Amino acid sequence: MISKIIILLPLAYFFGSVPWGVILTRLLADVDIRKAGSGNIGAYNVYRLAGKRLAALTLIGDMSKGAVPVIVAMNWVDACSSKGELLICLVAMTAFLGHTHSMFLGFKGGKGVATVAGCFLIISPLVFGICALVYIIILCIWGYSSASSLSAAAVLPGAIWLDLHSVPILCSAIIMTLLIYIRHADNIRRLIDGTEHSSLRS
Repeated sequence: MISKIIILLPLAYFFGSVPWGVILTRLLADVDIRKAGSGNIGAYNVYRLAGKRLAALTLIGDMSKGAVPVIVAMNWVDACSSKGELLICLVAMTAFLGHTHSMFLGFKGGKGVATVAGCFLIISPLVFGICALVYIIILCIWGYSSASSLSAAAVLPGAIWLDLHSVPILCSAIIMTLLIYIRHADNIRRLIDGTEHSSLRS
């Protein structure tokens, strides 16, 4: 178990640290998204600055940062055992922290929503589907990507418990949800003030 931790966690952090939004926009759009728009490295800021194609590629890349390490972990350990569940949770959270505190960006990064989505797409496709549906509904009703992300994150722990009844996975979901809310602090203030940027007017 210790040897797997020593191998998997650094790999998860390294993979999670790859800033796809920065790489793609610098290579294909000659834009540094850290210095334009919202300054965020995620798909929505890429969409605002470089268009739908690069935004879609960024979303896929950021989701893969969560999905790939979790797939590797689930295929290397007994996912049904308590130790296996714990290791999978640690891998998911480490990949998430790689995105939010990238080693390639001076330990700064994005807000982590897409990376968390990638993790739970593999851990529980049903939970991913529920959260994605909530995201789409909130986006269609209010038109704010940040509000949609926060709503999907809020639903995540409850959906995890209803589907899996796993304490380790529930705890990891709660921790990542709290961190997502912390990283959306400025968005929350703008939503309250009515000054948040609307996705539907992009």
